Amino acid sequence: MTGAVPNLGRDKVSLGVTPTLWWNDDFPLLDIGIPFEQCVSEMAFAGFQGCSIGHKFPADPAELKEALDLRGLKVSEPWVSTYFTIGELDRTVENFRRQLAFLEAVGGQDIVVAEFGLSSHLQPIPVFDHRPEFTDEEWSLLTSGLDTIGRLAADHGMRLCYHHHMGTGVQTAEDIDRLMADTDPDHVHLLLDTGHLRFAGDDPLETAERHQERIKHVHLKNVRQPVADKVRSDRLSFQEGIQQGVFTVPGDPDGAIDFQPVLSTLGNAGYEGWLVVEAEQDPSKACPLAYAKMARSYLAEVLGW
Repeated sequence: MTGAVPNLGRDKVSLGVTPTLWWNDDFPLLDIGIPFEQCVSEMAFAGFQGCSIGHKFPADPAELKEALDLRGLKVSEPWVSTYFTIGELDRTVENFRRQLAFLEAVGGQDIVVAEFGLSSHLQPIPVFDHRPEFTDEEWSLLTSGLDTIGRLAADHGMRLCYHHHMGTGVQTAEDIDRLMADTDPDHVHLLLDTGHLRFAGDDPLETAERHQERIKHVHLKNVRQPVADKVRSDRLSFQEGIQQGVFTVPGDPDGAIDFQPVLSTLGNAGYEGWLVVEAEQDPSKACPLAYAKMARSYLAEVLGW
């Protein structure tokens, strides 16, 4: 470590964590039975200020807010899957409106979306070979749809943050460049996920530098590079990659990402918002609390807190 990251003090950023350390929301069988109450208690015990929403969380916003308030936690974001590229505009907008109402009820600001039309990441097939390549028409459906729901979010005083994701049509740095070029910068913001970009074969630092003004939400996920290479060479599915440990947390010595320059780039750009630790790991192999504490300790050192 060379010292604290500039301009990312406690008054600028909040540290969150996702429940994917405790169970997997995409693949529910990756679960050792940890209940909601234990999950959020361990998040607070590890020193985090908030969390994203998982499938075991209460569906009643009042019940969820009470449980989180008890532990001093806030909601960093809910997730909305979009399906614009397959013509499901109305269904996507309807679901987005429901999540906006939920987010407003629990007191959050950022709402995270990703286009899952034609996605391969939930299927038991090679994730690299079968991720979609959008046509110009599909790109137009996606970007116009995002502009629409981005305005809806802004009308409610909230921010839409787009999550690039493995196995989807917005997976690579090049895809992100096109998405940013073709959407309204006032209403469509970027969620930078360090792990998904590294897994895709790109440098998260370069994307952070190129789109620093559009980044309004961050997922700090690490990658075990030998596993990522194996997923590509052995034509593994996304789930197989997770089960073999492709993702881990910041601070894990097995991880390949240097987070300090990424965070410095964000700090120098005046970033304010959530830094959310994420690692989709098998909890039977990676103790969730141990990895949560590992990440929190590492970030305390890097940020100089």
